[in-house]
Amino acid sequence: MKKAVFAGTFDPFTIGHKDVVNQALNVFDEIIIAVGENSSKSCMFSTNDRISFIRKSFETNSKITIESYSNLTTSFCESKDVKFLIRGLRNINDFVFEKDTKYMQETFSNLKYVYFISGQNFSHVSSTLVKDIINYGGQYEHLLPFKLKN
Repeated sequence: MKKAVFAGTFDPFTIGHKDVVNQALNVFDEIIIAVGENSSKSCMFSTNDRISFIRKSFETNSKITIESYSNLTTSFCESKDVKFLIRGLRNINDFVFEKDTKYMQETFSNLKYVYFISGQNFSHVSSTLVKDIINYGGQYEHLLPFKLKN
């Protein structure tokens, strides 16, 4: 059984994130969506809220589990006996960041990165921009795979 982790802060989980997971479901038998605590980021939503948003996005998919973590992503993967880390690429900036991260990680871990390029309709969507739109009262509903408010 091929298992992978898709890790991030997911603040919030967007249609772009869901696109990456949907692509990865064609490759992996099980995906752990790992909601991380990142001390360098200021989150708009609590960890519990972010996990709830992801659950709403994949309500009926038994191939997906959702967990939180607060250590290195590589340590989380090792604790779950996972050899593959899913990463999404939207643009050249993501590529440069992910390349550097992968090369650094290779100095202390055997984790294999698997990259999925966002669909053209999702390449402009980032959690940071979505948070700004939400903060300023703009239209954001089409950028999320779940309803933010009941």
